[in-house]
Amino acid sequence: MISLRLPKDLEEKLESVSLKENIAKSDVVREALEKYLVSYEKSQLPYELGEELFGKHGSGDGKLSKEYKKRVREKIHEKMSY
Repeated sequence: MISLRLPKDLEEKLESVSLKENIAKSDVVREALEKYLVSYEKSQLPYELGEELFGKHGSGDGKLSKEYKKRVREKIHEKMSY
């Protein structure tokens, strides 16, 4: 639940739309907020959208990607030495 204070002019506009459309003011606000949030999400960069997920399930070893080629060579060498 949320409550908010609106400036008088905005409250009057909300009342007008509510009466014209014959819907509750809370429904007008809810629909407007949903549209705003969808627009906001679309305007974010892909990195921003997934930022909270990056590294969430990592190995804890921060140098894995830097040493990838070295690790691959070591694995190949291990297999070839059998």
